[in-house]
Amino acid sequence: MTFTQNFTAVGDNLALSAVVALIPILYFFWALAIKRMKGYLAGVSTLAIALVIAIFAYKMPAGMAFMSASQGAVYGILPIGWIIITSVFLYKLTVKTGQFDIIRTSVVSITEDRRLQALLVAFSFGAFLEGAAGFGAPVAISAALLVGLGFNPLYAAGLCLIANTAPVAFGAIGAPIIAMEGPTGIAATEISKMVGRQLPFLSAFIPFYLVFIMAGWKKTKEVMPAILVSGVAFAGTQFFTSNFMGPELPDILSALVSLFALAVFLKFWKPKTIFRFSSEQELAATSARKLKTQEVKHTGGQIFKAWSPFLLLTAIITLWGIPTVKLALTGHYEGANAILKAVNSIGHALTYIPNVPLINNKIINTAGAPIPAIYKLELLGAAGTAILIAAILTKFIVGISWKNWAITFGETINELKYPVITIAAVVGFAYVTNASGMSTTLGMTLAKTGSLLFPFFSPFLGWLGVFITGSDTSANLLFGNLQKITATSIGMDPVLALAANSSGGVTGKMISPQSIAVACAAVGLAGKESELFRFTIKHSFFLVIIIGIMTFVQSHYLSFMIP
Repeated sequence: MTFTQNFTAVGDNLALSAVVALIPILYFFWALAIKRMKGYLAGVSTLAIALVIAIFAYKMPAGMAFMSASQGAVYGILPIGWIIITSVFLYKLTVKTGQFDIIRTSVVSITEDRRLQALLVAFSFGAFLEGAAGFGAPVAISAALLVGLGFNPLYAAGLCLIANTAPVAFGAIGAPIIAMEGPTGIAATEISKMVGRQLPFLSAFIPFYLVFIMAGWKKTKEVMPAILVSGVAFAGTQFFTSNFMGPELPDILSALVSLFALAVFLKFWKPKTIFRFSSEQELAATSARKLKTQEVKHTGGQIFKAWSPFLLLTAIITLWGIPTVKLALTGHYEGANAILKAVNSIGHALTYIPNVPLINNKIINTAGAPIPAIYKLELLGAAGTAILIAAILTKFIVGISWKNWAITFGETINELKYPVITIAAVVGFAYVTNASGMSTTLGMTLAKTGSLLFPFFSPFLGWLGVFITGSDTSANLLFGNLQKITATSIGMDPVLALAANSSGGVTGKMISPQSIAVACAAVGLAGKESELFRFTIKHSFFLVIIIGIMTFVQSHYLSFMIP
């Protein structure tokens, strides 16, 4: 049995089909933003509604719809859920052994100001992790760090989601940009150049926006020099690397330059007042008196030891992201290097990629081509495994016993059982909407806005794609070719349209159900996903509108910026 996607399945009418396809998305918005439903309940019920619409409105065979959901659920557990479990586990190891107290002190020694701590951890360090690993690792780790420093958990999660806007398009060693080259036939280097002529404007703005959200205009002005150093260093490096080095390194190098520049700058410049949240003012004053009395100081060796788990994490994740190493870890390396060949043997044994029953090459797109469907279980190559290796090595650094190490791991799994269910459900929902054709129906509807307005709405396709799939890479694969075809037909440069899809997509990351679930899990807010969603939704709309205006202006008035 085969199923041919029909994007006008409801009444043979695109507009009516789009209205029906919107139902699960609108329901999810309602469930979180208005009903304030627990994340796992909202996720499971949204998946159920999507299945009903796929089966009865889009005429997808029930067995195929359920197997498509299972494919998404498996992907939600590995690699995404695995990243969350191991990231939180590594963080908990440092907390249990007292090392995080030293990390907190070392950050405070650079600055006690919450505004500047957010720039260092949420913006710069989070961007580095996005560039090295992608998926949920950046938000999970940086949000946990901020909570450890004393940030309110909801604020920590929200700020990290918003800060993650800047690096997402080049995340995971440039995967979102590289992914578009295959289905569109346009060189990744050209797309990288155009994204690098859009995102730096947003990247320079995000540090200001983060601080403004936290502290308001008056307190933002006090740290404007630091904001400029952080934002300009990141944006300038992002432009240079994306235009002259390709899509692989913009995030990693931009983050390192920004982090180093701000840390050095803060050695010579301090804000007039130290900003803390109102709820911690009294506590901070008490802590400050205690610290002065006790004269708590740590040696360079102690600080290095405390940071070692995260330094190891950074090194291992970076290693995991190198293309040739990635091939070996997943059992696909064909080179001559002896070490990589040995790793390849292990990676091959730990890689299992079975076909998804009922739907592999059984779903036919409108071009008449079958769509492959697999369960991709790359155990050694998963970023979560890299984090687990860092956690194993951390056991020897911090001196925790194997018994307590295992107990902590068990506690972590128990704490994250509902967030993992949420993630599995919402990724299953994404796969059902893609396989049934609902996602493409929505994309085609936006593409009908015409030559004047499509440049403005083009980024909204990417925004919608990332909201549904949770991934800029997936959104680029989903809508990249549609962007190219539509842009060509209306006289818009297709490179600009593809860049807009990726740039617009970054603004959808902060409201993606997967990202919301990941962030809540990392800071101990499982079940409070609705509160975080309400915090980020307005910022997501605001930022995607900025990208839309930017794309409109570049298409109609500043076409010289297009490579």
